[in-house]
Amino acid sequence: MRVSKAQAEANRARIIETAGRLFREKGFDGIGVADLMKEAGLTHGGFYGHFASKEDLAAAATAQAFAEMRAYLEKTVARYPEDAFERVVRAYLSEAHRAAPGRGCVAAALGPEAGRHAPPVQAAMTAGIEALLALLARIAPGKTEAARETKALSALTEMLGAMVLARSVGDPGLAAKILKAAEARILGG
Repeated sequence: MRVSKAQAEANRARIIETAGRLFREKGFDGIGVADLMKEAGLTHGGFYGHFASKEDLAAAATAQAFAEMRAYLEKTVARYPEDAFERVVRAYLSEAHRAAPGRGCVAAALGPEAGRHAPPVQAAMTAGIEALLALLARIAPGKTEAARETKALSALTEMLGAMVLARSVGDPGLAAKILKAAEARILGG
């Protein structure tokens, strides 16, 4: 039975959303297409009607995860314009973010793997990082545009590194220390 164009688009969106969460939780290679489709509530056979390959889905899921993150951060910036940078840094380096990779930053969850994947995945990661840097540069402290861009790049690299490291250790106390140290360094505390 054929599905309508609207239903096909809804199915594709559900696959991308599910993949974005599962890839961040398990890694690009940590889940197969069949299990991913099952989690999305669809049959494995329908996958190739939506995507040319798993790499194609990985690129789409990466781009969508960055778009969702940007939307969340833009809401934070709009709600707290006077201290947006501090709030973004604190939220990013929070225990809640560390504990929920499936809903968190795609770069922290999948950045280390992206370099081993096809150019479309790397392109989605690049575009997402560039957009995230632009947002951070807009709200970062600094007297000049160059100073804000440098602060944004420095903060992002430290936040990403801290999150990757905090998630990789088995000791919650050490993980908390890593996140707090990065926060203090970025915010000057």
